[in-house]
Amino acid sequence: MRTLIFSSAMLFASLAPLSQASEFPVTVDSCGRTVTFDAAPQRAVIHDQNMSQMAFALGIQKHIAGLTGITGWYKTSPEFDKDRGDIPELAPKNPTTENVISADPDLFFAGWNYGMRTDGELTPQSLGDLGVPVLELTESCVHLTKSGPDASMDLLYDDVVRLGAVFGVKEKADALVDGWKSRLAAVADKTEGKKPVKVFLYDSGEDKIFTSGRFGMPTALIRAAGGENVMDNIDTSWGKVGIEAVMDAEPDFFILVDYQQGGWKGSWEFIKNHPVLSTLDAVKNDRFLPLEYGEITPGPLNIQAVEKLAEKMYLSGR
Repeated sequence: MRTLIFSSAMLFASLAPLSQASEFPVTVDSCGRTVTFDAAPQRAVIHDQNMSQMAFALGIQKHIAGLTGITGWYKTSPEFDKDRGDIPELAPKNPTTENVISADPDLFFAGWNYGMRTDGELTPQSLGDLGVPVLELTESCVHLTKSGPDASMDLLYDDVVRLGAVFGVKEKADALVDGWKSRLAAVADKTEGKKPVKVFLYDSGEDKIFTSGRFGMPTALIRAAGGENVMDNIDTSWGKVGIEAVMDAEPDFFILVDYQQGGWKGSWEFIKNHPVLSTLDAVKNDRFLPLEYGEITPGPLNIQAVEKLAEKMYLSGR
């Protein structure tokens, strides 16, 4: 199956899935482009851990010919490895066109700064010219539009439903999303009426700290847990801020991105020993939570991340 139809829809078009059932042909939106499939892909290539986990949650491993960007930056969990099975990794970090094409794919699922770059060779247009349709991670569309609504849990929900429609399992995707919504509704019930905790996400960096702004998935997670991302006034999904900006925000709580299953310890050691950051009450009182990469980028692990965050911020005495 190589049928692919692109429209000239503007980039500011709705990002919600256009398909409503597991019937073909299926047309979905991808960063303002419409992409049509006459049948479910049989040899998909999927980039990154979080997008792979979306596919695994839908049980479509038999439709995946290869993964990219899995082992080059972070460790995987036993659960991920079990779900992956014998699916090969075509490139440990960002793939080249040759890496993707080597699998004879009929779909590439990736995103901007998630395997593709706006100034790179691998794009929906370049792969489309080779007959390979591309679905883009919705969170990443902001790199094209430079604007949009604040991040919400719909970034996860809509992408999973869209993927389910493309692979003919939309009913399963709908059921997954309904279950996730129920779990987060339970979190909201427990945190209702509590004063929002001000949260700062520390990814990496020293003089300049890499964090997440209003368009990034962590903003959605923090809000779903009843908190407030102190950097949600920054018009970016992911970017750098200075130490002064962190101090001005006076966060009550830190999220540490854990790439290496324990690598967060080095991050917290840096913060605890920093001459300025160490003066924050949140640091003095060890108010933080490590979250894995797959928990803070759009994917099924977002739900457990919200539950853990709410528990740590509100329900365990912090």
